[in-house]
Amino acid sequence: MRSQPDQSNESVLQRANALLGAFGPRHRHLTLSAIVMRTGLPKSTVHRTAKQMMELGWLTYEHGRYALGTRIFELAGHSSMRYELRETALPYMEDLYESTHVSVHLAVHKDLDVLYVEKIRGHDRITDLSQVGGRMPLYCTGLGKVLLAFSPVDLFDRVISHGLVSRTQATITSPIRLRRELQTIAANGFAFDREEASVGINCVAAPIFGHDRKVVAAISVTGRATRTRMDALAPAVTTAAHGISRTLGAGRMSLGLAT
Repeated sequence: MRSQPDQSNESVLQRANALLGAFGPRHRHLTLSAIVMRTGLPKSTVHRTAKQMMELGWLTYEHGRYALGTRIFELAGHSSMRYELRETALPYMEDLYESTHVSVHLAVHKDLDVLYVEKIRGHDRITDLSQVGGRMPLYCTGLGKVLLAFSPVDLFDRVISHGLVSRTQATITSPIRLRRELQTIAANGFAFDREEASVGINCVAAPIFGHDRKVVAAISVTGRATRTRMDALAPAVTTAAHGISRTLGAGRMSLGLAT
């Protein structure tokens, strides 16, 4: 007799995934009501699911608020993407930080977002939006634009169809202008974010390629617009990106990055 799919287990996983998705760089500690609001799930369902996730170490609860548990970070450390990519890139990131003293980011693209894989924080704490595991839109970040510029055109089409929402007055919201920007990025080999994602913050990013010469990640430096000349830092960022790409190619690592 053919077995039926376990729909109850599937729904449990979907609910747990929804609860995990409620947390983010700006929402690290959430009350039960906040999780209900951010997930759209019934209060009783959230309470029951959160209790099960606490027993597994996925969530913690203190002073009336939930937070991600240590088990999540233990599992994240075993991810091949995080381990292989991070371990390869980290020495270059450290060198880049030593030469610039501003924040250094390593990211991949996930769906229509930039997913931050690693970060070295500079002396000037300028933003919490780029926490490891956090996301930002592809179209308005230096990392995202450089990933878009070296990715298949269907990713650009998906981004456009989803809409270019303005985050600041500098955000590119015209598909034609964004396409031209990406063409320039592809020709130059690096991308700038001039206060497009966050007011007062600039960055420059460069692509990282795997052994098959497909873009797998990007690296960037980020600083205050009033203090940092990103054009002067572009050579250092591209040098770091080339070094990581060479190492990945030499090791012929297959990162299996999800898109």
